[in-house]
Amino acid sequence: MNWDRIEGNWKAAKGALKATWGKLTDNDIDIINGDRERLEGKLQDLYGIDKNQVRKEVDKWAREANWD
Repeated sequence: MNWDRIEGNWKAAKGALKATWGKLTDNDIDIINGDRERLEGKLQDLYGIDKNQVRKEVDKWAREANWD
């Protein structure tokens, strides 16, 4: 899925994010506000996974999420 589309529908994506990455708080999601780099950085911090793995997981989430 095109990241621009996700950014444009960020409010709708919030639930899917929390369902996938339960450690994200509402505040985290508000701060991320559709910015992929912020999302990936926050996931690295919360889950202790490396940059390449985070990118793969976010790509997978973006392809598979059914939030729109």
